[in-house]
Amino acid sequence: MDAAVKTLLQAGSGLDAIEQGIRLVEADIRVDSVGRGGSPNLLGEMECDAAIMDGSNLMAGSVGALKDYLHAISVARAVMTRLPHVMLVADGAHRFAAEIGAEKADMLTAEARERHERWLREHVPPEALGKWPDVPLAPYVWESAKEYGAGGTVIFLVRDARGSISAGTSTSGWAQSYPGRLGDSPIIGAGLYADSRFGACACTHTGEMTIRCATAHSVVAYMRKGASVQEACREALDDLFQLRGGQLGVVVIHGMDFYGNTCVLSSHDVGEKASYYLWRDDTGETRHLAAEIARQCKSEA
Repeated sequence: MDAAVKTLLQAGSGLDAIEQGIRLVEADIRVDSVGRGGSPNLLGEMECDAAIMDGSNLMAGSVGALKDYLHAISVARAVMTRLPHVMLVADGAHRFAAEIGAEKADMLTAEARERHERWLREHVPPEALGKWPDVPLAPYVWESAKEYGAGGTVIFLVRDARGSISAGTSTSGWAQSYPGRLGDSPIIGAGLYADSRFGACACTHTGEMTIRCATAHSVVAYMRKGASVQEACREALDDLFQLRGGQLGVVVIHGMDFYGNTCVLSSHDVGEKASYYLWRDDTGETRHLAAEIARQCKSEA
């Protein structure tokens, strides 16, 4: 937050603030769900996702399943500004990151590797572990879903001095996910959406749900139709509660309207993971706040 606020106070754009703030989280190996030091997939590979959106013109860029590069958010922003595309994934994202000279890194730290190997020892029978990874992986994804589910995305919503509203996300995704899994973080309209005329939204945790409901776009669309940011977040959460089947779990919706009013609404209580930070220029201080808790979300396969 300090880096993002400093950027804003130096007349930087909301996009600049988002990128500077998220880059620090991506590089912080203490964060086990974003960037370097994050959680690998079932093959022990780090696949990072990120997205950024400019609400002043609805331009956006995202990358999915990006390997070997430290700052997925910067690559996503370059997709937005340097290409006619919105999203690049896997090999294409890797190639583009190399073309723009993005910073390479060994994204799998020793600590993350140990966590992954310990999980395999605890959940994979010896006969399958001896053949790993040349075994069917799908059964083990369900095991990781029981233990971890999805979560751990860093998001920023910013309204800058020009009145432009922007949103950004970055994550290393679901721990022990099936290779190639994309959550909502890189998907415009699901994990994030920004429209400077009305507001912005970004989501964390169970992206499989917010993809199905286009949650981030829904929040902004509800505000466009006259709902307050609180009403819009509650309406979008009600949409999520109607889902049946598939992976169901926690969703935390972060919304902000044109005036800078905010609402952070969690489907159920997950403690510190349902808290957020808020900085406003009228107070000049960053506050650590608890999300509003809606009600328990029943998991159902």
